[in-house]
Amino acid sequence: MGFKTGIVGLPNVGKSTLFNALTRTAAAQAANFPFCTIEPNVGEVAVPDTRLATLAEIATSKQVIPARMTFVDIAGLVKGASKGEGLGNQFLANIRECDAIAHVLRCFEDPDVTHVDGRVDPLADAETIETELMLADMESIEKRMQGLVRKVRGGDKEAVQQERLLKDAMAALEAGQPARTVDVSGEDMKAWKSLQLLTQKPVLYVCNVDESEAAEGNALSAKVAEKAAAEGAVSVVISARIEEEISQLDDEEAAMFLEEMGLEEAGLSRVIRAGYELLGLQTYFTVGPKEARAWTIRKGTLAPQAAGVIHGDFERGFIRAETIAYDDYVTLKGEQGAKDGGKMRVEGKSYEVKDGDVLHFLFNA
Repeated sequence: MGFKTGIVGLPNVGKSTLFNALTRTAAAQAANFPFCTIEPNVGEVAVPDTRLATLAEIATSKQVIPARMTFVDIAGLVKGASKGEGLGNQFLANIRECDAIAHVLRCFEDPDVTHVDGRVDPLADAETIETELMLADMESIEKRMQGLVRKVRGGDKEAVQQERLLKDAMAALEAGQPARTVDVSGEDMKAWKSLQLLTQKPVLYVCNVDESEAAEGNALSAKVAEKAAAEGAVSVVISARIEEEISQLDDEEAAMFLEEMGLEEAGLSRVIRAGYELLGLQTYFTVGPKEARAWTIRKGTLAPQAAGVIHGDFERGFIRAETIAYDDYVTLKGEQGAKDGGKMRVEGKSYEVKDGDVLHFLFNA
């Protein structure tokens, strides 16, 4: 399991430049005019994780397969998108399919790059986007409520539950709050997620700054960080231009370039780590002579469901999982060393997989 993040923002904030850098492609046309992205560009990137290479070296794995993350570069949004202005309808349909939203916010001054509203104000930009998503959700809720009337009158339990949740969402939206601020009980969570409201989705604010400010950010990105903290969201500072340059270099050159810029790692790593935190994701590994592979799961996933990420048959026929913690695998030089050292455990269906676990599943076909 990976996750799909929609890269959104006003025109000319650096969305496509960032997408190109993250996916190491030039599939998205980066140009200084609105709507240069007309169709959503979808790119998969490898999730950087140094642990995987370490495991592969110990096991002498022939192939190394990292976890994958999907980015979707979506057309620039403008005021009125919820009513179909610009490419609004297309934008809203594409974002509905994503697990999270990365708001790219312009936090740099450059007279050569036009701003659709003629000023640089990332907080106002974020508000514009959020407002359009909220208006679209309100319209969607009104339509759904109308469609539920007959079923609710007939006493349909699912319809009654949906209506209640839609009313809760509408109350939040009318109060100027996104749907993700609604307190939803565990028993309602499945039905709540099925509503697919745009403002339900967790938000990652990506502050695009000048190259010289990539390490520490600036006053504008600091304001965004305050906003994110107040909302329980996450913010990351990057320079899309630096990321674009790094994407054209080999690993050794990229490391030297990052050091010269005073950066410990590429923005891709920070964005993915922030995305993992936002969605509550973690990684486990399968390791052997043929391949070392990373798999993405949500925190709290039980062993059978973790096995199901590899193949549905693994979950259906799950018997047990042989489990070695990453540190034990490395310290004891592999599977045999972990066995000899008493660090391989046998876990059943109730085992909650931990980040970094090296797993081997036994199942009935």
